[in-house]
Amino acid sequence: MKAICAWCESEGRPSDLGEREPFHNPAVTHRICAYHRKRLLELLPSKSFPDAELLIVVRPNDTALHDYLQRAFAGLRGVKVIMERRVADRRSAQSPVADERRLVRTRRIREGEVSSLGYTVVRFTPKASTRSR
Repeated sequence: MKAICAWCESEGRPSDLGEREPFHNPAVTHRICAYHRKRLLELLPSKSFPDAELLIVVRPNDTALHDYLQRAFAGLRGVKVIMERRVADRRSAQSPVADERRLVRTRRIREGEVSSLGYTVVRFTPKASTRSR
């Protein structure tokens, strides 16, 4: 089957995403491209930070940057600054095959914009009830 992104097609952008199984079927199927997937996920509110429109994640051990950003954004509603809480992989003694499988899956559904200064910015759309306040 030929896979296309319907959103790209409606915007007049290249929409071909390649061939998918079953290869003998000439029909067209719809998928979502990486660009539109990212845009769609940005529209979803965060379950962990329901009032946040912007989440700033500071790398671990950079408490000075965390404290500075915390003060800088303290008066802004919808901005949350947190310290990165993930730790190194505790299962490093497992087989290389298991490591490869883990690399394919990501723990976060949203990809943030990484800054060279040591933080990542993740954008959310808050729940409708928080916008009306």
